[in-house]
Amino acid sequence: MLNEVTISRGIIDSYLKKLSDALELDVAIVGGGPSGLVAGLYLAAAGKKVAMFDRRLSLGGGVWGGGMMFNEVVVQEEGKSILDELGFTACLFQPGYYVLDSVYLASGLVYKAMVAGLKIFNLVAMEDVVIKDKRVAGLVINWGAVETLQWHVDPLTLHSTYVLDATGHPANVASVLVKKMGVTLNTTTGGIVGEKSMEAESGEIDTVANSREVYPGLYVSGMAANAVYGGYRMGPVFGGMLLSGKKVAQELIGRLA
Repeated sequence: MLNEVTISRGIIDSYLKKLSDALELDVAIVGGGPSGLVAGLYLAAAGKKVAMFDRRLSLGGGVWGGGMMFNEVVVQEEGKSILDELGFTACLFQPGYYVLDSVYLASGLVYKAMVAGLKIFNLVAMEDVVIKDKRVAGLVINWGAVETLQWHVDPLTLHSTYVLDATGHPANVASVLVKKMGVTLNTTTGGIVGEKSMEAESGEIDTVANSREVYPGLYVSGMAANAVYGGYRMGPVFGGMLLSGKKVAQELIGRLA
């Protein structure tokens, strides 16, 4: 017979073990969109200790909705190489343009990242960063619902060698760092430049180019990178997001070696 207390104890004990193990990391990723998932996948596959924190119930960022809730997305030729590496099937629409189901891509990225070893904590929000010797050295976390309701509940803290801001358009980690610490970022203005309007070709190029370390210990990827560095937005074409995550992962793997 099923025992309700045993069920509860299994959930609580397993979760607490997973959370306790994530209090010291090589890389803490904030945001579960495509760039963050790809980065986490490659980092985990390389044997790095990496965990992802996302305040939402489901992960995948903007992928799920496709374009205006038409659940298909486009990946250009350059990004197709990532799909091939990860075993995703995409259909050729026109030369240089591939389409695939957004639900298939989002759910597949989550699955493949977890199989590679990425630990994912959904419903957990980044509230602040940890600073050590003028360097980002971890995260301050709380339940996503606490953040939404703006309750005064003290958070928990974890340490990580690097933090990746993959929070999309708001660039939440970089924004908190600038607001609370008044630091100078590695941007043209020293602050968050702000995302530009739509220009798909430039936006895709910018996404990859801007994915880098913006402050000691803090990397940015995906649309967070474009928001911080002033890149264009590109809409429901996702090759740049995939390439962005891989670029950041490869650089971090090298630095963590």
